[in-house]
Amino acid sequence: MASTPVSELTERAREVFRMVVESYLGSGAPVGSRTISRLPGLNLSPASIRNVMQDLEELGLLSHPHTSAGRVPTESGLRLFVDGMMQAAEPSAEERAAIEARIERGGPVEEALAAATAALSGLSACAGIVLVPSASRCCVNWASSSSRRPRRWR
Repeated sequence: MASTPVSELTERAREVFRMVVESYLGSGAPVGSRTISRLPGLNLSPASIRNVMQDLEELGLLSHPHTSAGRVPTESGLRLFVDGMMQAAEPSAEERAAIEARIERGGPVEEALAAATAALSGLSACAGIVLVPSASRCCVNWASSSSRRPRRWR
């Protein structure tokens, strides 16, 4: 089945899809329309939510284990959700200025890594993690030497 770009979904479908996936990831159980209708931020009846869920099911993003169960995200639905989370917006001029100001301050590498993690986390509204290899595992794979002054051969 071809992947459905998130841009092809209506705003309503994106919001219902997001709520279904987040509820499913939180509970591990199929999510029903009534559960979604009780969540804040979406003013739709359970019947309207069922219609949207059916549309998402036809797109291959949701499925339901049996007739009376709620919906669960499919593998392609989860992939779309994760890909959507990973899309980062271009930082605003203000955010870019804050990042550049931090870089110009200098300081220990640890502080720079902590600042980079905080900036990425803030910009993406997701957790930020920076991993650095331990010094004992680092090795030189290649080295080169060159002279700044040309050698004079006689």
